[in-house]
Amino acid sequence: MRLGMIGLGKMGGSMTTRLIDAGHEVVGYDLDGDRIKRLEEEGMIGARSTSELLENLPRPRALWVMVPAGAVDRAIEQLLPGLETGDVLVDGGNSFYRDSIRRFSKLAERRISFIDVGTSGGIRGLRNGYCLMIGGEPAAVERLTPIFESLAPGPDRGWGHVGPAGSGHFVKMIHNGILYGLMESYGEGFAILKESDFELDLARIAGTWRFGSVIRSWLLELAEEALTGDPDLSQVAPYVQDSGEGRWTVAEAIDRDVPAPVITLSLIRRLSSRDEEGFSDRLLAALRKGFGGHEVKKGT
Repeated sequence: MRLGMIGLGKMGGSMTTRLIDAGHEVVGYDLDGDRIKRLEEEGMIGARSTSELLENLPRPRALWVMVPAGAVDRAIEQLLPGLETGDVLVDGGNSFYRDSIRRFSKLAERRISFIDVGTSGGIRGLRNGYCLMIGGEPAAVERLTPIFESLAPGPDRGWGHVGPAGSGHFVKMIHNGILYGLMESYGEGFAILKESDFELDLARIAGTWRFGSVIRSWLLELAEEALTGDPDLSQVAPYVQDSGEGRWTVAEAIDRDVPAPVITLSLIRRLSSRDEEGFSDRLLAALRKGFGGHEVKKGT
């Protein structure tokens, strides 16, 4: 299957590589020409404009937009003059779900399908596959099933059509809210371990918990890696960014009168990390770098 990919950054680029390795043809466009050249060496068909991208796709066309949430509307506006009835457009970024519903309605007026895909897996998705939470009309989702199966950890796992337009990004929003709580819990627990009287090997504890424990997770693997290289996390500043999805989750919980104290306090802790020192914040920042390649501020 031939797919158009717009946005060849960290995740867009690795997703393109995974699709090529699975036997799909990808026509890719990015504002950064160096990214295009690098992926052309892997077999991608490079495009230097959105019009060239569209020209190289068979009709009806399938396009995947992998850009920051604030740039999605601009990307759609650039593509819209060249889109035709029957084309399908996928937004695989971290967009707000209400924006996805609006975009679906706008494109439906032109008889263009829109699919919102909440994507999890970070920079290691190339190796492990991506978890895909998909919203949209069944016919459009079915058409792109070979793409979803190739990107996911397996054809029969790690991806699912969760509901109508907007539901994919809604589920991903809650997914990230849960992640905030998990990361905060790990950070606090390891901070207590570090302050104990036992001079514990935190990396070894993280590695031990990874197997058989009820709290085992990929986050523990990332914690083990971070603590092995820097037991005191002295090279990571205790400054934890947030992507915005945690804020959206908290706002949604308030709007729907759903108590979500753990997720809410986890968000507040991230905000407070920007003004104070703290080991748990160093670990959270290191975990974000580990699973998503997010930059960290260097410790002093």
